[in-house]
Amino acid sequence: MRTLVLGLGNPILRDDGVGIRVAERLRPLLADRPDVIVEEDYWGGLRLMEHMIGYDRAIVIDATAPGDEPGRIRLLAPDSIPTQRSASAHDVNLPTALELGRMAGAHLPPAEEIVLVGIEAADVLNFGEVFTPEVEAAVPRATAAVLALLDGKREGT
Repeated sequence: MRTLVLGLGNPILRDDGVGIRVAERLRPLLADRPDVIVEEDYWGGLRLMEHMIGYDRAIVIDATAPGDEPGRIRLLAPDSIPTQRSASAHDVNLPTALELGRMAGAHLPPAEEIVLVGIEAADVLNFGEVFTPEVEAAVPRATAAVLALLDGKREGT
């Protein structure tokens, strides 16, 4: 089963870069797994769907909108992804992008094989390359959650 692990975010927008950081931590840990490809990007919508073409499974790591519990990690399905990258006024959301890709005949992971590891952010509005303490503390837990998902487990959060 070919798996894409994709970290999303903007590395100069405080907590928004957490998906990229987790992907960077995962890359050396997964270097001996030829069935797993680790990438980073900063776009959602159609471009996110295009990254998934040719894969049987996708694990997307991204910051979720700030809320009451910064640093909280949630495993989400594609149709419930409240992240910075999943939708834009200038693009379509991920479920729509996946539907368009499937209609065009693209080989995409089935919905049940796409998981978002969402890390609740505290600050996605201010420029900076340092995470808030809660999000920084969540990076090892999010890394462990992705590794657990790759081993077929849904715990680790």
